[in-house]
Formats: sequence, C-alpha cells, structure tokens
Amino acid sequence: MQKKEFSLGLIKIHETVISQIASEAICEIEGVAKLSNNFRNNIYKLLGRKMDTPGIKVSTDNNQVKLDVFVIIRYGVSIPEIANKIQENVKVAVEKMTNLSLLDINVNIQGIERGK
Repeated sequence: MQKKEFSLGLIKIHETVISQIASEAICEIEGVAKLSNNFRNNIYKLLGRKMDTPGIKVSTDNNQVKLDVFVIIRYGVSIPEIANKIQENVKVAVEKMTNLSLLDINVNIQGIERGK
C-alpha cells in the first residue's frame, strides 16, 4: 500500500487499485487478447482465494512501483511492439492517476491466441 501525506491528511492507494488501473490500460491495446494467470494467481485459486486482477503483480517501495504483467497476445502481432505499447500505456495511466513513480514494468508474454 502506498501512502502520501498531505496537509489535510493521509492518502492511501492499495495495490489492487494500481493493478486495476494497469489492467484497464493493457486491455485498451489492440493485439492483447487477455491477461494471463501467473503462478501466484494459480496458487491463490488452489487456496480458494480470488485475486482482483489476475495477470498483474504489484510491488511497491517508497512511492516507487514495480509491475509484472502477464499477457496473451493475438497471433500475427509484433511481440516487441505490443510489449512496448503495454509499458507506455501502463506508465502513463498509473502515473497520471496515482502520481506514483514506476520503477519497472516487466511484460511477460505467456502465449498467443489465434483470431476467430
């Protein structure tokens, strides 16, 4: 959880809020089929716990955020181009909405989905 103190009090931004912002930013990108479950999400499922935003892991430290995103992309798109778009879109969205600094955005391509 990220905390910032202002003259009128404290503002807390929970990691799930950051992951939801990132999720929306990722899903806006043409060529991304869906977010993918990572190992952590699969463990949570086995334990009967639900993750709010599968496919995104948020780590925070001193107002700096590190994101690991796990995505399935559509067949035929350029992987480096899509990964770069994901990083740019997520950076802009998270920094604009939270005023937090993004340290890393690691994009993990978990698979390819054929078009229908």
